[in-house]
Amino acid sequence: MIKRDTDRSSTATRPAARRTLAPGVTAGDWGLLLLRLTFGLLMAAHGAQKLFGLFDGPGLTATGKQFAGLGYHPGKVFAVIAGLSEFLGGLGLAVGLFTPLAAAALIGVMINAMATVTWAHGLWDSDGGVEYNVAIAVVALTVAATGPGRLALDRFFPWRTGGWPEAGVALVLGGVGAAITLSL
Repeated sequence: MIKRDTDRSSTATRPAARRTLAPGVTAGDWGLLLLRLTFGLLMAAHGAQKLFGLFDGPGLTATGKQFAGLGYHPGKVFAVIAGLSEFLGGLGLAVGLFTPLAAAALIGVMINAMATVTWAHGLWDSDGGVEYNVAIAVVALTVAATGPGRLALDRFFPWRTGGWPEAGVALVLGGVGAAITLSL
């Protein structure tokens, strides 16, 4: 007869992501915080390049001219919309506030970028393709679907744990916003 070890501690059988350093906060929560901060702050900085010319960015006037060259009129208005979507969407994801809406803002901008700039160049970013835009949209959608974790301002709201409805809101609002923008 084989004796089974039933005296193991419950922590030995729990997955690593569920082990906690502080009550209720898991490694997964810390991982989501790292992802949100890195991704969100980089996207906010990308928007700040467009809006304010920070981080060696072109600023609003030059970005407006670029948008006009892509067929967005008035270019400066669409540059503000894109810049604010990236800036506020990035900040929202970074701090985990209104996560589905922050994700929607970034998804919408990326759909527009794919439709107007990168689609014609194929998949790979090295050829000017959609690779980068797809990655950003998927990360934003994933954070909406999984929720921002316990280390987020959204922890007090019903959408704190993510799910299908939150992912759907992010995808639908991002898609509708992109469709409206592309139709103007």
